[in-house]
Amino acid sequence: MYHLVFPLKYRKRVITEDVGKTLITICAEIPERYEIEFIEIGHESNHVHFLIQSVPKLSISKLVRILKSLTAREMFRLHPEIKLLLWGGNFWTSGFYANRVGLYAGKEVIQQYVQNQRKDKEEYKKIHSGQLKLF
Repeated sequence: MYHLVFPLKYRKRVITEDVGKTLITICAEIPERYEIEFIEIGHESNHVHFLIQSVPKLSISKLVRILKSLTAREMFRLHPEIKLLLWGGNFWTSGFYANRVGLYAGKEVIQQYVQNQRKDKEEYKKIHSGQLKLF
């Protein structure tokens, strides 16, 4: 299980409620093709938190590449107005935060941390919650 944080390019504040719903739709299709399960997805306007479960054979770099490429491509396709705000053709920054759940904290501690992330009094919005699965 991993906690991932993906900031948007230039830290632009483009994730609205509508864009968040689109993100859920996109992420709902990913487990059909890859061994990735979303335990929790939440966002603020300029970054997204994922709490995900995957198989050990899928490296963290490949996992991040899959998530970033699929979500960015579909976001630009379904919300072309975002491309005007994020010049250069990138949705996400090149960097990311990743940590294994259990290395420093358990699932509940990570979920609490994610939910308590508030910058400039902006409300964290939990937009998806799922269950652990056995692969």
